[in-house]
Amino acid sequence: MPFTVTPTAIPDVLVLEPKVFGDARGFFYESFNARDFAQATGVDTQFVQDNHSKSAKGVLRGLHYQIQHAQGKLVRVVQGRVFDVAVDLRRSSPTFGRWVGVELSADNCRQMWVPPGFAHGFVVLSESAEFLYKTTDYWYPEHERSLLWNDPAIGIEWPIDAAPQLAAKDQAGKLLAQAEVFA
Repeated sequence: MPFTVTPTAIPDVLVLEPKVFGDARGFFYESFNARDFAQATGVDTQFVQDNHSKSAKGVLRGLHYQIQHAQGKLVRVVQGRVFDVAVDLRRSSPTFGRWVGVELSADNCRQMWVPPGFAHGFVVLSESAEFLYKTTDYWYPEHERSLLWNDPAIGIEWPIDAAPQLAAKDQAGKLLAQAEVFA
């Protein structure tokens, strides 16, 4: 297997660590292989869209989800460092309303699998970061929702010491108690 898979405190959210081959010239690793991904994770899905964002230090993007056309996301960082978060919005789940967070960076090459039914977001810890998302469904702006990043009922422990930079839609995110969630 070209990577190891580790479940998080929410077992459906997985951290993937590739085998990185490096020498004096640099490094090489296989960032995605559909057959190996399905075999190692038990997730047999098709990715239909790749997204790439660049953000400055202190930018917090999220917590985003689509109430219809829910997206699974395989995410990674190719420049910089972020703290990446998934929040379980599946009402029938024993981990409903709980969150997990993992540091992803260009140096650690980790990826995180965020299944459909979760809100997702990250905050940039380095001077800037480039973030890649593989998604299992297309973006439908009419179905996009934002969960409030600092909802005390969820209690995410963001590793920041100042107010983050937020988009207007993220400032207007809903509290979990008022948010549309999944069955």
